[in-house]
Amino acid sequence: MSGRLIYLMGPSGSGKDSLLQAAQARLAAHGGRVIRRVITRSAEAVGEDAIAISPAEFAEHEAAGAFALSWQANGLAYGIPIQLDEWLAAGQHVLVNGSRAYLSQARQRYPDLLPVLLSVDNPVLRERLLKRGRESEEQIEQRLARNGLFDQAAAEADGVHVLDNSADLQRTADNLLALICASAVCA
Repeated sequence: MSGRLIYLMGPSGSGKDSLLQAAQARLAAHGGRVIRRVITRSAEAVGEDAIAISPAEFAEHEAAGAFALSWQANGLAYGIPIQLDEWLAAGQHVLVNGSRAYLSQARQRYPDLLPVLLSVDNPVLRERLLKRGRESEEQIEQRLARNGLFDQAAAEADGVHVLDNSADLQRTADNLLALICASAVCA
């Protein structure tokens, strides 16, 4: 039996990485895994637990077929290692930090994926982005405007499950695991 891809998406600053960390051990107890994505952001960047490579290295990896999924967003390149396919074929369920804008392409490759949208109230998201310090206030306002459009479109998409991460991370992790188990992914 093949595993299932659990496709977590949400705006920058919504807490996807914190949620992945909070859910990792509990997901493993149910036969699931979290896969780290490859990104062209420097390794010194605060936040995401990703594998950082240069744009040239990313292009080489992509050309060599090293990614199961890859996309461009916000001036960066993102890739999910081909190891994803090996884990799914071995019957393991895999949680991945995906992209809202790339959901339709991911669904084409993995039609039975479980799409999960992490949402955050705009005031909370603004505060998190300001605290992170990666972007100017103008860039943050642009992100917040895009966030509203993406969230509405993704929430209207067929089968997308929305989880609110505006408050308690542990409650969000509990809700994520409950959703995953209700979707017959838990062993």
